[in-house]
Amino acid sequence: MSYSKVRISVVSYLNSTPFVKGLEGNTQKDLFEISQDIPSVCASKLVNDEIDIGLIPVAMIPKLKESYILTDYCIAADGKVASVLIIANEPLESLTTIILDSESRTSVLLARILLKDYWKLSPEYMSEIGFDFSCLPPNTGAVIIGNRALEYKTNYKYCYDLAEAWKIHTGKPFVFACWVANKQIDKNIELTLNNLFKEGLSQREMIAEDLKDQYPQVNISDYLTKNIQYELTDECRNGLLLFMELIKKMHF
Repeated sequence: MSYSKVRISVVSYLNSTPFVKGLEGNTQKDLFEISQDIPSVCASKLVNDEIDIGLIPVAMIPKLKESYILTDYCIAADGKVASVLIIANEPLESLTTIILDSESRTSVLLARILLKDYWKLSPEYMSEIGFDFSCLPPNTGAVIIGNRALEYKTNYKYCYDLAEAWKIHTGKPFVFACWVANKQIDKNIELTLNNLFKEGLSQREMIAEDLKDQYPQVNISDYLTKNIQYELTDECRNGLLLFMELIKKMHF
């Protein structure tokens, strides 16, 4: 590797906090250079070789010239995820337009697959950057993810959890983001990351206590220990493969 440090980008959402905690506990301070970004920027940095490893939305993996899924960990859900949603003031079947969150291609594609195959609906789609999710027009829903979903979901009468719908539709967990490298990484680096992430995940209850005032509307302990699945299990890998197949078939 041509850099003295391994450049890593971590998604700047609440669900990635245990990973950040683990990386902060690294005693080899000269080993990693860490940045925190929204998912789309994290993916863009990896595609453009501005980083070596990123926690990226899985739909961006095919965009890489080379891709290597690393570590035993990911961001997934085996049922309700609580932070990847379609929100609206009317029921889903009444919506004529869906506004798509620009922060993650994976969640947008998941929504489009579920609307077509699971809910059997075909609304218009609008991609909006900087949209005010606190106030939606009539007969309009929005795909919203991450911290903003946790913040705004109580503002709306209807809230559809996309990971829960995927589980009902396919019987599989859904993987939102994986640790991916754009080049081969030394196995010792991967082993170090595995150990750091394991340590960070062991501190979830402490993280929840530390952040409870910052997110008063969220049960952070439940979110980090029940909603988010961090282990990249064989079932998660099977769900990921199915999602990739469906993307190809739908030619998004």
